[in-house]
Amino acid sequence: MNNQEPGTLKDEELVRLYVSSQNNLYFEELYERYSEKVYRKCLSFVKDQAKAEDFTHDIFLKVITKIGTFKESARFSTWLYSITYNYCMDMLRKQKRLQEDSLVEPMEFVEETVDHELLSMKKEGLQKSLEEISPDEKAMLLMKYQDEFSIKEIAQTFQISESATKMRLLRTKEKMKKLYLEHVILISLFVLKILLLFRK
Repeated sequence: MNNQEPGTLKDEELVRLYVSSQNNLYFEELYERYSEKVYRKCLSFVKDQAKAEDFTHDIFLKVITKIGTFKESARFSTWLYSITYNYCMDMLRKQKRLQEDSLVEPMEFVEETVDHELLSMKKEGLQKSLEEISPDEKAMLLMKYQDEFSIKEIAQTFQISESATKMRLLRTKEKMKKLYLEHVILISLFVLKILLLFRK
């Protein structure tokens, strides 16, 4: 029997103890650590806060049923975020299209894995471009640049080869750059039009 407080244990230890004892205290600690992060990821795909809360609730129900399959070869957070992204993508695939005013969470890139081309885009343009790509493309970018997933971990989440993962990331980055440039041109034309109106 482990007498340590749940709050002092590592994620993987909490999983192990929950699976062996079914003591809810261990799962509640995992929920406390990750529910807000999962909620924010869900909110980055949908505008509705209530819907994001429902997604979060459903995701943790999935986690409870699947937790026995967790392999400690990966971090618990990586495993949890894979479930989160897959759930969000599945739900969005069921809709005919994304809501046009979908709320996008700013991507907080990790410096060590930063792609300088993406970082060079201004925040506003980056967010606008993110709204226009597919849920799968968006999830892949967030996994790579926000959650530090390795190529192998992304490939496992999407159930595709590592080379296919690299190709999709490359294509998505190219698509993002193209969309970003289109937004910059549109904004420039709009500003130019306003300036010309003022000169009249």
